Amino acid sequence: MLAGEDGLLGISFDNDLTAYFIGSLALAIILFDSGFETKLRSYRTAAAPALVLATLGVVLTAGLVGAAAHYLFGLGWIQSFLLGSIVASTDAAAVFFLLRVGGIRLREKVGATLEIESGANDPMAIFLTMIFVELAIAESATAGRLGFEFAVGFVQQMGLGLVFGLAGGLGIAFLLNKLRNLDPGLYPISGLAAALVVYASCALLGGSGFLAAYAAGLIAGNRRVRFAQRLRRFQVGMTWLAQIGMFLTLGLLATPSEFAAIILPATVLALVLIFAARPLAVLICLAPFNFRSREKLFIGWVGLRGAVSILLALLPAIGGVDTSNIYFNVVFVMVLASLLIQGWTIQPAAKALNVSLPPEPGLVERVEVELRGGSEFELVGYRIHPESAIAKGERIPRWARPAMIIRGGVTHSFHTIGPLRANDQVYLFASPERLRLLDRIYTSPAESLASPPDVQFQVKGQASLKELSRQYHLGLEDEAAGELSVGEYLYQAFNGEPVEGDRLGFGELDLVVGGMDEAGNVTSVGLAIHEPDPGTSRIVMTLLGRGLRRVGTLLGRRTAPDAGESGRTP
Repeated sequence: MLAGEDGLLGISFDNDLTAYFIGSLALAIILFDSGFETKLRSYRTAAAPALVLATLGVVLTAGLVGAAAHYLFGLGWIQSFLLGSIVASTDAAAVFFLLRVGGIRLREKVGATLEIESGANDPMAIFLTMIFVELAIAESATAGRLGFEFAVGFVQQMGLGLVFGLAGGLGIAFLLNKLRNLDPGLYPISGLAAALVVYASCALLGGSGFLAAYAAGLIAGNRRVRFAQRLRRFQVGMTWLAQIGMFLTLGLLATPSEFAAIILPATVLALVLIFAARPLAVLICLAPFNFRSREKLFIGWVGLRGAVSILLALLPAIGGVDTSNIYFNVVFVMVLASLLIQGWTIQPAAKALNVSLPPEPGLVERVEVELRGGSEFELVGYRIHPESAIAKGERIPRWARPAMIIRGGVTHSFHTIGPLRANDQVYLFASPERLRLLDRIYTSPAESLASPPDVQFQVKGQASLKELSRQYHLGLEDEAAGELSVGEYLYQAFNGEPVEGDRLGFGELDLVVGGMDEAGNVTSVGLAIHEPDPGTSRIVMTLLGRGLRRVGTLLGRRTAPDAGESGRTP
């Protein structure tokens, strides 16, 4: 914006088609990487609620925002719903950044729901925007035609997107595993180029290329692919470059001098989206699922809008919709408001609503190493915690001895450095199965995810589920489950892939996955007696009261007279 026509450099850029092309290419790269980094385990945990949010949630948000836009801007209903569709999806890049790079660790079901929704809801918003653009440029539109256009377009775009995505993901994995004579540096380029071919091919045939790119990444990222870690590192850089390029282009396209005419109603519409439309859509969509009020409120708050919405705001101008310039300006202001209001409050909101987990144990770095013969090893690094057993002088098992130690910025060998100390950085090669054991050796017990603050006590994973239910009058309904141990019950509940910190409601208790062995079996289980769900309204009122008390305290400190002035007379 500073470089644009109203800025310091005065660069004039007013080509919507070029901006949309650059933005579409960037979005395809971002969505492919989002799918590549999403584990299928997340879908087993939260596929149903996330996909409901990504489809019905987008429609509800578009309708609620569209209704508000009709009265705020005086637009026709079709044009209003077009504006609502443009801002109906959350921004995958912003959500992934805050949840992964920002160091926010959420409870499994909440985090998986947000990650899947943010990656999967863009195609639905794009589809809705295109449908309403076509209806807006038509002379008239009846309810019957609106329903027919929606049904046919949905089946075509989503159906082709899924088919191309599934086939493309399998093809990308096959291609990368067969290309054995390439220089290793060419594998990431080949993978990303193949993903863009999948995106473009699907879009040319009338499907959702963005859905195809996301699905292709999801399939390829969950298969065994050569140089997978190299691909991931390359795609992180390309995703950042794509975001920078997209924001730079859209910033150049913006004309800030035009914002004054719409800034007030656009800001009000942003507040409607943040505080009413998104939370209400989430509450409706998650009603059939087993989410607590705190979790619903947090998911409703993580509704960041970003470059995708600004990109979609170009479609009315490209399609020739009347008053098309209002869409870009309004959406630009709404995105800025969303990022300013919601972006920096995600972490405090997670803590206030008690949906965050303690930080991961002291794993500092993890790099996959490919060796001849198909052996799988990883180079892992830890920073030794002052309260860990190693820092207190406990002997290191022979198989867990580090290959390199960094102390005070100087590299040492294990055989020459002597006893390890707190804050030493150690690096060693290990198989993925032994990482959990290494966590326990090099990190503090206090950092373990096995003991969140609300866990009252623990039982062994071999304890009988039937006996646990009998002792605490939990009312075991599934007789077959009564033959299982508590660890086996959790192992099956999380589809054979539990992780430390996962929790499952069981009567008036939460069963929390504690210790695990090398094979992934649950060896200890934490029991947390959860409080009754107070409901969303009570939680909101409690948080508002807490916030008002803090504001009052701060104001009282500022207005209180100094001690030296208290005895003066006016």
